[in-house]
Amino acid sequence: MNVQTKPEPFSLQRRKAGGGTAPLANWGFANETDRLTDVLLGDPAYLRHMATSSLSRKHLRENPCNIQEAQAQHKELKAAYESFGVRVHTVPPEAELPMQVYTRDSSVMTPYGAVITAMSQPWRRGENYAAIRHYESLGIPIYDMVTAGTFEGGDFNVIEEGVLLVGCGGARTNEDGARQVAGWFEEEGWEVRLAFIDEYYVHIDLMVVPIAPKLTAVCLACTEPAIVDWLKAKGHEIIDVPFQDTMALGCNFMSLGGDRIIAPQVSQTLIGQLKARGFDVAVVDTAEISKTGGGIHCMAQALKREG
Repeated sequence: MNVQTKPEPFSLQRRKAGGGTAPLANWGFANETDRLTDVLLGDPAYLRHMATSSLSRKHLRENPCNIQEAQAQHKELKAAYESFGVRVHTVPPEAELPMQVYTRDSSVMTPYGAVITAMSQPWRRGENYAAIRHYESLGIPIYDMVTAGTFEGGDFNVIEEGVLLVGCGGARTNEDGARQVAGWFEEEGWEVRLAFIDEYYVHIDLMVVPIAPKLTAVCLACTEPAIVDWLKAKGHEIIDVPFQDTMALGCNFMSLGGDRIIAPQVSQTLIGQLKARGFDVAVVDTAEISKTGGGIHCMAQALKREG
């Protein structure tokens, strides 16, 4: 006789006012560089090339995405996670949500549960509701929901345990949303730094992404020097990703922990430096799917990491 276990009770009000929220036992993570065990991906079944940013608009004008090729690239990306032993969870696709493949936008995982974001583009806000339904199916509680302004998950950047870099570009994440999220984690005792970026760069994870403890990839050509100095003051070594690679989403990769990385084929400078340091790098061609506006980090939500 098969006995089905019930998921943990679903909660929309997990965050404790004033902080002191208990970390989850079975989900979440302390930082972006511990060993990744579970990841949330989207499904590109209904992917369309739409004007989500200046970068996607440029490609839409000059060389639109080949959807079938993009879908094949996403299949290879999923296989890369599985080859490293990562459990892949997939949000069921919905025809009304053509950008659902970018699971980092509509929510972000934390040590305390998921944050449901507030998407800036009205035609993408249904992705938030789909994310809520999927977290409920997994038994993952909601830490809180952004209600002030707009905020998207690519601007939630855990630099190291208890240290958060929050991007604010105005177009996708505005200052009200950024400050609301920053305030929650300051109440939890975290150090939080706001990074005001030009809206052209969309999210902070296009230019700053942690690789391993005290090792961070940064596009020095477009990152505010004060942010770079802040990272260095914390003892972070910086690997510079060239501007041209960054604009092709080359600084938008995924650390799996344990010196394992999934990186886009376009980012040859970064890949070379990582391999020289002994990293096991799975190189995936995502150039076609990235025409629609996001990279490898944008297409993944880390659900669980183990230290």
